[in-house]
Amino acid sequence: MSTGLLVQYVIIGLVVLAGAWITLRKLAPKMTSRWLASLALGLDKPGSAAWKRSLAHRLQPKQSTGNCSDGCDTCGSCGPKPPAAARDAFPLEFRPRGK
Repeated sequence: MSTGLLVQYVIIGLVVLAGAWITLRKLAPKMTSRWLASLALGLDKPGSAAWKRSLAHRLQPKQSTGNCSDGCDTCGSCGPKPPAAARDAFPLEFRPRGK
């Protein structure tokens, strides 16, 4: 196997892994947050190297505080407001045809 082909396989593998991680983060955010929290907990031990502790602090998932500034969107009220035209639209009224 040539070096160029090996580099190509490594790059394709990294792209596939990144795509799988992004898909997992979108479809199973709680599970991946637990994974990241357990990995961060394992890295952040007293006496560990400074780079391990720094990596652990970066990997630790953000905790929601329950206010609208953290963007958790659990209540559904933090999202963007609909456009004015959509807010002012009136519902359809169906009336029977006059004979």
